[in-house]
Amino acid sequence: MNIIMKNKTGKAIWQYLMITFGILLYTFSWSVFLIPQKIIAGGVAGATAIIYFATDIPMGISNFAINAVLVVIAFKIMGKKFALNTLFGIALTSVAFLFWQQIIHIEKIIPAGNFELFMNAIIGAGVSAIGIGIAFNNGGNTGGTDIVALIVNKYRNISPGRIILSIDVFIILSAILLPGMGIENIIYGYVVMFVFAYVLDMTIEGNKQTYQITVFSQHNEQIADAILNKVGRGVTLLNGFGWYSRKEQKVLLVLAQKHDRVAILKLIKSIDPAAFISVAKTQGVYGKNFEQLKG
Repeated sequence: MNIIMKNKTGKAIWQYLMITFGILLYTFSWSVFLIPQKIIAGGVAGATAIIYFATDIPMGISNFAINAVLVVIAFKIMGKKFALNTLFGIALTSVAFLFWQQIIHIEKIIPAGNFELFMNAIIGAGVSAIGIGIAFNNGGNTGGTDIVALIVNKYRNISPGRIILSIDVFIILSAILLPGMGIENIIYGYVVMFVFAYVLDMTIEGNKQTYQITVFSQHNEQIADAILNKVGRGVTLLNGFGWYSRKEQKVLLVLAQKHDRVAILKLIKSIDPAAFISVAKTQGVYGKNFEQLKG
């Protein structure tokens, strides 16, 4: 896997495979858990669901039509690569909806009616958010409000989940105009919206999670050298004063990403098993080797 990811072509192929998997997961969730139960969530998928219930036009067709104009916007603002990924995502989403709903009728194979409406809403929201999160993390998207979210996120440090949450309120509320739709459907639509936004942020930000590791040890210099040379993370030594011991004490501070945390803790333990360590999640870390501050 490491060899594939170091190769430019291999990395691109892997990214598109993950985008495909994410979008298939997203459309599967809608086709099994949400649409058969007439739960309208947000986004372009929610808008196409409303069109589907009102006119019987397949979601795959209306999804492609609505997103056609947005590709031009994506091309101008986000660049050629983003636009190509968007085209790929839109086309795949449209085909996937047609595949799940019109070709194999997945809702008959997996009858979600066996679950309570609330469970359908929770499962549908969670699985679809994981799918979109996987696509986002690999540079893909399904168009629609995803485009708006990523454009805003490019210029401002606002999470995609929060942006999509704001846009979706109106889309879900508009479902009340459909015959046979009641307050219950709208409420479950908002349940889906909130769960989707939360899980999406966890899926995306979980990959970027950073930790602040503070170390109190008599071997801080040795630990600092090991972290710098073996993990490749910068280390800061702070001057401290132990009030209990009444002695000066060097305090080691490390900012590390999620995948480095375990390696750093193992290094510290191997050098000084008696070291006092504090590990805290950070709200955000901006600068070299981390996220860039936007806006």
